[in-house]
Amino acid sequence: MLRYDFEDSLGYWVFSVAHLMTRAMNDELGKLGITYRQWEVLCWLSYMGEITQSELADQMRIEAPTLVGVIDRMERDGWIVRETDPNDRRKKIIRATEKVEPMWEQMVDCAKSVRAKALRDVPPEDVQKVKSSLTVIRGNLLSELPGHNIPAEPVGQKQPTETR
Repeated sequence: MLRYDFEDSLGYWVFSVAHLMTRAMNDELGKLGITYRQWEVLCWLSYMGEITQSELADQMRIEAPTLVGVIDRMERDGWIVRETDPNDRRKKIIRATEKVEPMWEQMVDCAKSVRAKALRDVPPEDVQKVKSSLTVIRGNLLSELPGHNIPAEPVGQKQPTETR
């Protein structure tokens, strides 16, 4: 019989919670006609302004062919446009369209709602401890990847540098 100690596995808990968070986000964002993966694309665009398709795949940590399907649907639905990079015709630059602007705050509210549900009854100091621990774990795993150039800290959560 196959055995594994799922209850003691950090990976099990992280993946399980991530799956449930994604599902909750899809439920909330679905009311606005967008998926969590599409929301993730728009989040990167809100952070970076514009980004090439290959850079976006790297940031999202997904394979480029997987992203193409997401981008195709978003372009079809009017959420983004792809334009040829004037400096390198092989690259496509992705930009959000005007369609996103009037709905952006509603999308953000969906994310805040899911976060509030998920963190109900969790003390803020525990949330900070989990985030700190996951930042270290993420950094450990990223350091093992060949040629990784993605910061270990979550976007907007850079740790202060210590001066001596």
